Amino acid sequence: MDNFEFHNHTKILFGKGQVSSLKNELPAYGNRVLLVYGSGSIKKSGLYDKVIRELKEIDATVIELAGVEPNPRLTTVNKGINLIRENQLDFILAVGGGSVIDSAKAIAAGVPYDGDVWDIITSKAKAPSNSVPIGTVLTIAGTGSEMNGNSVITDWDTNTKAFFNSNHVLPRFSILDPELTFSVPRDQTVYGSVDIMAHVFEQYFHASSNAPLQERIGEAILSTVIETAPKLVNELNNYEYREVMLLNGTLALNGLTVMGVNPDWATHLIEHAVSAVHDIPHGGGIAIIAPHWMEHVASVRPEKVAQLGVRVFGLDKAGKTDAELAAETIQSLREFWKSIGAPTKLSDYGIDDKEIELMTERAMLAEQIGNYVPLTKEDVRKILRNSL
Repeated sequence: MDNFEFHNHTKILFGKGQVSSLKNELPAYGNRVLLVYGSGSIKKSGLYDKVIRELKEIDATVIELAGVEPNPRLTTVNKGINLIRENQLDFILAVGGGSVIDSAKAIAAGVPYDGDVWDIITSKAKAPSNSVPIGTVLTIAGTGSEMNGNSVITDWDTNTKAFFNSNHVLPRFSILDPELTFSVPRDQTVYGSVDIMAHVFEQYFHASSNAPLQERIGEAILSTVIETAPKLVNELNNYEYREVMLLNGTLALNGLTVMGVNPDWATHLIEHAVSAVHDIPHGGGIAIIAPHWMEHVASVRPEKVAQLGVRVFGLDKAGKTDAELAAETIQSLREFWKSIGAPTKLSDYGIDDKEIELMTERAMLAEQIGNYVPLTKEDVRKILRNSL
């Protein structure tokens, strides 16, 4: 494996009723708070009122940034930066899913930065060490954003989606109460399950060697999702299923499975390009693109795909080549995702070939993307066409 550093200072408060921990955790960082949330589902569920009660108990000054989009926008990030500067706020509390938390991270990095925050998002500049501290109350399993320094933001004016990673925007604490995910509808629950698996895939298919423990951790997460997701999507208010899936999502992308390996991330780059142009659900796009990406890499390096099939999908390898096992693995993945209700082709979202070139261009952050099997522009174009 490669040399590595591992640093994760996020404190996780997991279980029923952990929202009550806010009044204990937040005062260490100040009581002038930017409350960031999405379209209003936290008000319908009653979570908003619970959070406000906790903040009142510590006499917090609260300024709200509502309406964060599912594919969070640069314009929203800039609104948040201005609100913190104008009101001299000292903490960001993100209540919601990955989009809300990603926005909070970009806001946190942008406040002390003298230039355009897009420089940080596109990794032209580093997030300042004095980024505004963040806490989160998570409402959906899948993103992993509650325990990492990743943030993905869209500039809708140019149809460009970009991301950055920094330890300086790791949440100081994250509250994970499985009951808060009961209100997540079936389709979003499916997308979250897909995204968890895709996060593991991006790290499992790495360009390093001798990482058996990291791979086994990833396989355990994948197996647990495969076991739990079909039951969860048919019993959305089952606490035990929700808590298992919530922890899966956190562990899939908190750095454990990427220690010492050079991950791929080509599937996410391609999906980011699609959703930057068409604004589709991220998990839905991943479910469509990932099997086609896997087919492409299996044509070059089938051995890891075959390993996945044997260890996770329980395929019998007797008398089969790696290429044959890889084909069975991809079919098993497709069948599993379809069985829980995931989309199978881009045309399910009304996407045709008119903007293939634009999406291809947006995916190509360099001459080649991905590490397990590097992809050229022609490779990406082919994967997108096959996904239609």
